[in-house]
Amino acid sequence: MGGVETTTPLASRPPGSITNKLQTSMQKDEVQKQGGHSTSWLWLKRISIVVGVLTAGAVALGLHTWFARPLSVNWFYTRVFVQFALDNPEFLTALRIFEPLGIRGHNAKLADASQAHEDQTFAWLRDTQATLRRYDHSAFTGQDRLSYDIFAYYVDDRVRAERWRHHGWPVNQMVGVHTSLPNLMTQQQQINDATDAEHYIARLNEFPRRFAEVIADLKIRESKGILPPKFAVAKALDQIRDFTAAGASNNLLVSSLRDKLGKLPADRVDATQRAALLARAEAAVAANVLPAYASLAAYFETLRGKPLHNDGAWALPDGAAYYQYRIESNTTTTMTAQQIHALGLKEVARVGTEMDAILAQAGYTQGTRAERIATLAKSPSQRYADSAEGRAQILKDYQAIIDEITAGLDGSFKTKPRARVEVKRMPEFTEAGTPGAYYSSPPMDGSAPGTFYANLRDVAETPRYAMRTLAYHEAVPGHHLQTAIAQELTGLPIFRSLLPFTAYDEGWALYAEHLAWEMGYQKDPLNNLGRLRDEMLRCVRLVVDTGLHSERWTREQAIAYMMRETGMGEAETVTEIERYIVDPGQALAYKVGMLKILELRERARSALGSRFDIREFHDQVLLNGALPLAVLERVVDDYIANRRKAG
Repeated sequence: MGGVETTTPLASRPPGSITNKLQTSMQKDEVQKQGGHSTSWLWLKRISIVVGVLTAGAVALGLHTWFARPLSVNWFYTRVFVQFALDNPEFLTALRIFEPLGIRGHNAKLADASQAHEDQTFAWLRDTQATLRRYDHSAFTGQDRLSYDIFAYYVDDRVRAERWRHHGWPVNQMVGVHTSLPNLMTQQQQINDATDAEHYIARLNEFPRRFAEVIADLKIRESKGILPPKFAVAKALDQIRDFTAAGASNNLLVSSLRDKLGKLPADRVDATQRAALLARAEAAVAANVLPAYASLAAYFETLRGKPLHNDGAWALPDGAAYYQYRIESNTTTTMTAQQIHALGLKEVARVGTEMDAILAQAGYTQGTRAERIATLAKSPSQRYADSAEGRAQILKDYQAIIDEITAGLDGSFKTKPRARVEVKRMPEFTEAGTPGAYYSSPPMDGSAPGTFYANLRDVAETPRYAMRTLAYHEAVPGHHLQTAIAQELTGLPIFRSLLPFTAYDEGWALYAEHLAWEMGYQKDPLNNLGRLRDEMLRCVRLVVDTGLHSERWTREQAIAYMMRETGMGEAETVTEIERYIVDPGQALAYKVGMLKILELRERARSALGSRFDIREFHDQVLLNGALPLAVLERVVDDYIANRRKAG
């Protein structure tokens, strides 16, 4: 199945990675110019945000010299944001808010991943939590109350994560320092002049320190009996070998810099400078980057001789409590594994009935549902050529689908994002262990569009009938529309544009698939089958994620169940199931979030009758940034009450 998505590859970081939640939606692509007045508007808006943040941050930090608690809670939010941002140079690179002011030194550094720093960060979070609670919640109304509740929910969740800081596996086939750092430097780090190149090289020289910190963390987990699954070790090793196989001169980190420097005019970097910088980058890769990768590979090789398993969270120390935390953190509900498992089985049966009806109508009546879907996917009408031309056409067709629905949003949306979205192939060295697609939000300086990355490792995983649904999920009216609108909000604390909540983010994207069908963009029954197939995947996730981590299903049992119910191929099913094993609970958020949004929409429609306007409803959902589901419910209930009063 081509439509297997994550917000970004960073979404799967274990709770011990303190930047997990904020960095989830902050991966960016390499700088590209964006024409037209929209870019200018975004640029000015972002500059104003920067100036406001820095000014307010200076005031807030200054006040803290005299007061433990800033007089204004908004100053407090700003202080926390400034402290967090300044503490994480990788986050600053992704955010790109300081560069317009000439502040670029952070691009020469990598984040501190040491245990001591993690200790300090959790202590800071506890202090932040205590300070927030000293403000009188009852004094807040409207957006101020909403900001408090969102911020409090997020901080409380991060404080709870301390208990589980060494659970999970920060290096696996999905995520880890071995893939995130190349992505950071090739897709996010700007090279606009020789100074930027110097920063890039300095960052390359930071790799040994950063890898050593990660390995130290892995050894602590090992001492606690928290060992990664067999497949995660094997596939991470494959990724390391693939990345380092070309040697220093042809390494991606060198070739990317070469490409970026090659695009600069001679008055910024002349030929002599360019050659010298590239020579230094190659030397840095040879002396520091490749040995860092070798050290991680050596540690993973030692793990091969240990008792590695593919078991779920239940097998970890305090596994049941850990999994319940993961459920609550990802779904922003208090649902139990048993409740979600039962819900999943019910939804699988419902969606399966609808799929069977369409398959029968299309003449696919023989065999299991999986066999019939596989037969459809193999038909010539559904296949692209397994070639460079075929892959290029896939990207072109995705873009056409997005452009079509973008032009038809007015009937369902009052508010639309200014930022564009474009489709790209994801980096090939990450494709093998990565799901079918992910979305990266636009930088806040407006210098690049949002990006929908498609996995093109196997064109057979991209049947034509499923493409619309994936495009709607990742781009418009899904992740791109929601994320870009959030980034373009004004008059709210900046964290309101940045904080991710998986159930909201992924719930909206799955809701967007359903909405696109309601809007008439999947009239072809086979396209609707693609929608139902992808919805079935999210229903099955409820069953297999809880099955693996609570019901003690085996990896093989989960694979067989998913293949039978979805019709997905074995390779992509294996990728999915292995993703759930290393990232407990994340896959639950999609369906849980979608069902809540649909529930709230129906509540508003029933309560308001003829006064219900779906465009107003969407504004309520979108114009507050990402929300925990309980907070979203309160927003919609307040909207219903106010709309009734208005008559």
